[in-house]
Amino acid sequence: MENQLPDQDAQINIELTEEIAEGIYANLAMIAHSNSEFIIDFIRLMPGIPKAKVKSRIILTPEHAKRLLTALKDNIRKFEDTYGDINGAEDAFRFPTQFGGPIGEA
Repeated sequence: MENQLPDQDAQINIELTEEIAEGIYANLAMIAHSNSEFIIDFIRLMPGIPKAKVKSRIILTPEHAKRLLTALKDNIRKFEDTYGDINGAEDAFRFPTQFGGPIGEA
């Protein structure tokens, strides 16, 4: 049997439910990995509340994690080309003490 490459012009039908389309706000991402997957937890910290909730967890293969990184870089470049530089992105970000949650990096 001959290996066939996927058709580059093929379209993917993606369903986006109304609930998912609303999105979920997160202001912290914690990233962990093993030899076979990357795990990204999107977390919402609220002022004065010492407990933070994981709002969503995404599990990716290392290959898909790298594709996500490339896509984010490309989209940030496009955003900055249109709206200007995103200020303070290189600075080590620390949540204010009134958040009461863990210090994380995104």
